[in-house]
Amino acid sequence: MQTKSPSHSTSSSSLPKRKKRYIGYALITTLALILPFITINGHQLFLLSFVHKELHLLGVVFSVQELYLMPFLLIMLFVGIFFMTTLGGRVWCGWCCPQTIFRVIYRDLIETKILGLRKRISDKQKKPDFSLFSNKLKKALGVVIFACLSLVVAADFLFLFMPPSEFFGYIADASNHTIAVGSWLAIAAFLTLDVTLMAEAFCIYACPYARVQSVMYDDDTLMAIYDSSRGGAVYAPNGAKNELAPKKQNPANECTNCVACVKVCPTHIDIRKGMQLECINCLECVDACSEVMAHYNRPSLVQWSSPNAIATRSKVRFFRLKTIGYIAVLCVIFAILIAMSGKKEPMLLNVDRNTQAYEIRKSGAVDNYYTFLFQNTDIEPHDFYFEVVGNDDIRILEPSEPVRVEPNGKVKKAVALRVQNPLDSALESKDLREKLIIRAYAVDNDEISVERESFFVYPSKKRLEAKARR
Repeated sequence: MQTKSPSHSTSSSSLPKRKKRYIGYALITTLALILPFITINGHQLFLLSFVHKELHLLGVVFSVQELYLMPFLLIMLFVGIFFMTTLGGRVWCGWCCPQTIFRVIYRDLIETKILGLRKRISDKQKKPDFSLFSNKLKKALGVVIFACLSLVVAADFLFLFMPPSEFFGYIADASNHTIAVGSWLAIAAFLTLDVTLMAEAFCIYACPYARVQSVMYDDDTLMAIYDSSRGGAVYAPNGAKNELAPKKQNPANECTNCVACVKVCPTHIDIRKGMQLECINCLECVDACSEVMAHYNRPSLVQWSSPNAIATRSKVRFFRLKTIGYIAVLCVIFAILIAMSGKKEPMLLNVDRNTQAYEIRKSGAVDNYYTFLFQNTDIEPHDFYFEVVGNDDIRILEPSEPVRVEPNGKVKKAVALRVQNPLDSALESKDLREKLIIRAYAVDNDEISVERESFFVYPSKKRLEAKARR
């Protein structure tokens, strides 16, 4: 897919990218808030519960024994990040990242629009005058407002790890759930300090993504880019800032040096000096330059384009070897994920042998003891029982009745197996461990069954004969 280079058209008549971002932020925020409350068959779309050792994914529940899907989800996540960065640069940072959304809410909405602490959204470089008591009061009020929002955000984040109903129950009984409540308050406190104090310094110095994203760029990656062939190169002799090369060196210099693109930058960079790791691709500079150049009936000097498209005045190349390779890898991983998730077992069974090896009865019979953990992963309750496959000599003593297990429930049962005539299989002088295949099944549904392996221990003939003589 290719698109026309934006260097051939003005963007003053279209919706500013800032407003497009605001619309995107509103949609992402709404989705994030309602996502934990959307359920399929009573299960969340996504929930990673450490308490219940379960993963809910698109309404399907996977127990800790079925977390073989997690590596594929993580691989898809990282490959997806590489693909997105190669294609659109730090588009995640400017358009989807929670840090950016929170900063826009705090700086542009709370501080600027609601409290009037900042005069204009288009001038992010000018700091409020905190020598005025009224501004200090506004700052404190802004922090309090965002702290309240942080509590909501922190709760919504925890909903990914505990169901909302459980979370609200923990809050109501805070004294008995100090870890859950403490985590909620700690996350809210971190968000408040991060957004109100660290601000964009988190993106510049703390976020590891800024350090690795430039490695994934190429000359066809979309980014906020300054057209130096039209605007002139920027240099800084003697430490001076925002100074353009003289027009005599570049007769086509169209930049008015209004520094509107610099004032509006949230990370305080000059986009005219080329790609910088601090740039988060928010495209505020594109809007700022578009507004200024519209007065001259000229397209913006700062474009959301690629170096190749700007240099050749051609179309942006979205499909190239690198991006096609990422797409292919993502498709393969997704296909494997779908295939493996389709093999989900409707029941699970853990078979553990007790520490007691065996017990020889007065009749000469030998008993082995086990602990079975039945888990129903279906959405309906079932009665489970089991049988020994391929060995008619072994019979079940306990339990004598099927085990009732509710949906997503677990039931642990003590199991005793007996061989009435062990001398037929026993060795002369040492114990024998014989492979055992257990088939567990749902009594009320022939399609539900699983097999597990264990072993049955036969005492040696010497032990059996010695026991019989007593």
